Amino acid sequence: MSQIGHGDDDNNQAAEHNVIAPLPRVSIQAFCETPAIAQLMQSAALDRRMSKAHVKVQMGGIPAAVEAYRSAPTPNVIVLESDAKREVVLEGLDKLSAFCDAGTKVVIIGKLNDVVLYRELMRRGVSEYLVGPITELELIATLSEIFRAPDSEPVGRTIAFVGAKGGSGASTVAHNVSWAIARDMALDSVIVDLDLAFGTAGLDFNQDPPQGVAEAVFTADRLDSNVVDRLLAKCTEHLSLLAAPSTLDRPYDFREDAFDPLLDILRANIPCIVLDVPHVWSSWAKRSLVIADEIVVVAEPDLANLRNAKNIFDKLKAERPNDAQPRLVLNKIGLTKRPEIKPSDFAKALDTDPIGTIGFDAQVFGTASNNGQMIAETSASHKANEGFLDIARVVTGRAEVRVQKRGIMSLAPILTKLSKKSA
Repeated sequence: MSQIGHGDDDNNQAAEHNVIAPLPRVSIQAFCETPAIAQLMQSAALDRRMSKAHVKVQMGGIPAAVEAYRSAPTPNVIVLESDAKREVVLEGLDKLSAFCDAGTKVVIIGKLNDVVLYRELMRRGVSEYLVGPITELELIATLSEIFRAPDSEPVGRTIAFVGAKGGSGASTVAHNVSWAIARDMALDSVIVDLDLAFGTAGLDFNQDPPQGVAEAVFTADRLDSNVVDRLLAKCTEHLSLLAAPSTLDRPYDFREDAFDPLLDILRANIPCIVLDVPHVWSSWAKRSLVIADEIVVVAEPDLANLRNAKNIFDKLKAERPNDAQPRLVLNKIGLTKRPEIKPSDFAKALDTDPIGTIGFDAQVFGTASNNGQMIAETSASHKANEGFLDIARVVTGRAEVRVQKRGIMSLAPILTKLSKKSA
């Protein structure tokens, strides 16, 4: 049975105590059956190695977990205590699997020293089975090992937002979607403002940190998780910011892989990384998009945006043949007196369905921008908040894209012209 080895004396305990790696910023929810394990989880949550993790402890075991996740997204790690027989444990896990999001890790604490049960749990994708009684350090070491094992996948999912055209509102969408991911989905997230010269993330979140993304990229040779931790500005309980300096005291010309060390550290420690990519086409900006797990192109419904979005889609699909194509968000819909391409026609031209359409509201968006607030803070009932949350669910892999009905295609001459240019 897989179980962390027990140390019989103080020296062994101290050695084990020192080699346990700190957990990254992950969410952990435990469903216990006994007060002893619940207390163990609470004590473990106070350990210095768990300081970045968000831990929630509940009673009820596997049945309570099944009920909880019928209508809620699952965290990064679920810890389940069960003293039931093998068949009951496996039946409960099979029910739970119907509601588990991809990437969720499961650790089970039981009393049955049963090889058959262990094999069945591993076959179902359970990360670890611990036979009680266990110590606080054993539990922490098990949780740490899940994310530190050589063959484990990175914790973080990178989501890159880019505008099809300058002024399309990609940063506003990126920031409000990040807010929704952190607030409504309780997923630890960080916004990385890659527009070092003119970035607005600091303004939008009313933050003015003395250090940020510039220090990270210009000192890449000394970068580690502790340094990155010190550079992060806290926006909310679950949302942090790597702000751009937004100064012109130096040119920001980078080599193609300049941001790779920073992104590697973030992906190893934080579940969701939102890249606010400026509207430029440099080697490093292109790479930031190509290596992202999800790409969101934000466009306004006009011809220049359509041309640029099509070029971005075509280029990135060619560069990422084994990945999903970029996502489309249509922004500033319904701008007064402006002729617009119908959203259905715009989407048809790109052979995709938008994952969000955000209406234009100068009063609310302008007030939020000037006050350093998100739309949800300025107007909690505004319809755009629902749109931002829908986008958040899609890009984090926790919702299906809503397929929208498309209208009759009315851009044939324009699309023919665009196709000839790209041929």
